[in-house]
Amino acid sequence: MTPNEIKSEFIKLYGGSEEDIRIFYSPGRVNLIGEHTDYNGGFVFPAALTMGTMIALRVNGESKLRMKATDLPDLVEMDIDNLDNYRDLWWGNYQAGVCVELLKEGYDIVGCDMLYDDTLPHGGGLSSSAAIEVATALAFATLSNEKNGITEPVDMIKMAFIGQAAEHNYCNVNCGIMDQFASAMGKRDHAIFLDCKKMDYQLVPLKMDGCKLVITNTNKKHSLASSKYNERRSECDTGYAILKEALPEITCLGDVTVEMFEGVKHLIKDEIILNRITHVINEDDRVLRSIKSLTDGDIELFGKLMTESHVSLRDLYEVTGDELDTLAAEAWKIPGVLGSRMTGAGFGGSTVSIVKEEAVDEFKEKVGKNYTEKIGYAPTFYVCDIGDGGREIK
Repeated sequence: MTPNEIKSEFIKLYGGSEEDIRIFYSPGRVNLIGEHTDYNGGFVFPAALTMGTMIALRVNGESKLRMKATDLPDLVEMDIDNLDNYRDLWWGNYQAGVCVELLKEGYDIVGCDMLYDDTLPHGGGLSSSAAIEVATALAFATLSNEKNGITEPVDMIKMAFIGQAAEHNYCNVNCGIMDQFASAMGKRDHAIFLDCKKMDYQLVPLKMDGCKLVITNTNKKHSLASSKYNERRSECDTGYAILKEALPEITCLGDVTVEMFEGVKHLIKDEIILNRITHVINEDDRVLRSIKSLTDGDIELFGKLMTESHVSLRDLYEVTGDELDTLAAEAWKIPGVLGSRMTGAGFGGSTVSIVKEEAVDEFKEKVGKNYTEKIGYAPTFYVCDIGDGGREIK
């Protein structure tokens, strides 16, 4: 929806006029390379998309939050004084969790009527949850600052951490910071090189040079709260503890270079743990090599590194599955594809591919046809642009 369209829907739902309606927005993200490295203190390379979450809201003067999504039938009502009671909501728990974390940080939660419009596919691995969290955090932090006479702009990095804390503490998803950070801090036509240990970041121009970014949704739903995600984190913690004995100076896996790892990897006797750690160490290195390749204008090398990343996620980290592997394998067959890999947590979700503009139609036709024949249902394609991060739309 456009801002005017969501305002019109808001008035149908809540009445009144457009005069006091405000619009907040935050995008989803695609991670171009650097998967399952963020919670290990490593490197990631995401970009904000032009798809995301838009919120229309109006202060209601009550101690109530009312919220609805444009694509869901039910209106959710929350008591601001009892925000801890909504953890089991199917929709609305992310928003409640954000409000709880904002209260912890000293923000006031102002009673509002709200309408959410999401253009991201839920469960598609494009971080629809982070978009909801960052847009919600920005909206309530803005209202709180205005209530208390604070004129400084909202700290968007802080909003990213508020969203992450909501997932950890309210929704029981032990996610890294990448998704919320990209949603909060994205910039049009740039990707973000983020050091997840130091929280240093660099905006890197993304020059596509006659290529398009194509995201392909498997249409198989995944859940970040699944046991597999937390299982991978536990396996990495086990491997880190072993390496720490030999490398006491390290504070996370992100501190371990490929060269350092070669000298100590024999200490990890469990093959599964060794595979997990090997992926993380080499994936961090692939991110660094990717930044250099793009800085040098070598997008073809970047595409090869993306493909290497998928193979590692398939064989060593084991988070792909038939759907993602089929999409990647079919993409690699197309001559105009420079690289293709799963993006996001895995276990469903989407792939991201760099495709020459003249090959996009062939890509969609052949990958779609072959995937449908092998998997039994069709994927969905998004030819994407890179957009800006969270903001109020005026």
